[in-house]
Amino acid sequence: MSRIGKLPVKLPASVDVTNDNSLLTIKGKFGTLEKTIPEIFVVEQSNGTLIVRLENQTRTNKALHGLYRTLINNMVIGVSEQFLKTLMLQGVGYRASVQGKTLVLNLGFSHPVNIDIPEAINVEVVQNTTINIKACDKEQLGLFAAQVRSWRPPEPYKGKGILYKDEQILRKAGKSGK
Repeated sequence: MSRIGKLPVKLPASVDVTNDNSLLTIKGKFGTLEKTIPEIFVVEQSNGTLIVRLENQTRTNKALHGLYRTLINNMVIGVSEQFLKTLMLQGVGYRASVQGKTLVLNLGFSHPVNIDIPEAINVEVVQNTTINIKACDKEQLGLFAAQVRSWRPPEPYKGKGILYKDEQILRKAGKSGK
């Protein structure tokens, strides 16, 4: 049995869980998330906790036990608190703004970069160089943040680019003079 998989998932009071056959639906104040759970798992709800139990103890099923428990825990945290990623723009003239459902980035190109914001994601620009991205689905949040970052990944010589908050860049020395 997986050490992580056997831990119970604590449910806040504002979260409602529905389990129909293999479809797990979790509702909270920030949204609703659904996940298809394989038939080898049984999700039991009791006393404000969820327990993910494994039906068949094979090697591959044991490997998935901790994964599905963590996915369910992330769903519960997402609908009750939301996840947050912060991106920092570092470079001369780099700035961001939100116009409707579009994130507009000025990253030193000859044109601004327009990125459509998905429905389930909230984007807020603080100052002009800090982007706060919030969502209840951790997977979609990470994917959108990676798409924004892919326009200007941080480079090791001057440290310019789009960085995650508190990210450390290994700096290189560059050319040495004569």
